[in-house]
Amino acid sequence: MNALVIDGRAVAAGVRARVAREVATLPTPPGLATVLIGDDPASAIYVRNKRRQCAEAGMRDLHRHLPGEITQEAAAAVVDELASDPQVTGILLQLPLPPHLDAAALIERIPPEKDVDGLTERSTGRLALGRPGLRPCTPEGVMVLLDEIGAVLEGAHTVVVGRSNLVGKPMAQLLLQRNATVTVCHSRTRDLAAVCRTADVLVVAAGVPRLIGEDAVKPGAIVLDVGIHRTENGLCGDVDTDTVREIAGVVTPVPGGVGPMTIAMLLQNTLTAARENPIT
Repeated sequence: MNALVIDGRAVAAGVRARVAREVATLPTPPGLATVLIGDDPASAIYVRNKRRQCAEAGMRDLHRHLPGEITQEAAAAVVDELASDPQVTGILLQLPLPPHLDAAALIERIPPEKDVDGLTERSTGRLALGRPGLRPCTPEGVMVLLDEIGAVLEGAHTVVVGRSNLVGKPMAQLLLQRNATVTVCHSRTRDLAAVCRTADVLVVAAGVPRLIGEDAVKPGAIVLDVGIHRTENGLCGDVDTDTVREIAGVVTPVPGGVGPMTIAMLLQNTLTAARENPIT
């Protein structure tokens, strides 16, 4: 079997193009406030890409770069200022933060209607209860990829490997809302490969390079790899794609699979936030 490889870059480009068209119809473009604290090189690259794609979609770039030695109180004041600014429709606090800062406390200062990362307790609660709200970008991007290939989720057995608040837990909730039967695996799961082999849809977000090999994949399964790692042999994901693609029916590559969807869904969330709370 030679698996279908999902072109995440193409799907993300389609989402960005649609968002740009819809932004152009709004009386006032959305304003996305990205907040970068300190000078972490990886975070700086991520934020630069987010800002560039925000501008390309016709949104206003309201970036704030704060010094790495900023106090908790001063950082909280900036978040509060953005939260109360009617020109700001979305707020994204880039993680990780310098170790002296309490990231959770700062995130909780973001109003749920501006929480375009979907990470606050209120956004998480809305997701768990199936109520409308902004969803975490990466899991929502996985759902778009599944829809793109016409995956039938109702009644399907889906296995999510990883239970992080950022991906694993919200991924399971989104799949449950589509009437999938969901199993969540983690570092304490016994015989991980055996559990994964039962999956019609396997979403891997464990943060371990090439954790999932061909012995963990059901023939014809849909395998979505959320991980990305830089190794001496180049980039790889949590899935050993070269071997798994001989067993699976559908796979996502690394890079170029799930990754590009994250910023695309950030733009979608910012558009959604602007529509639901229009700038006056």
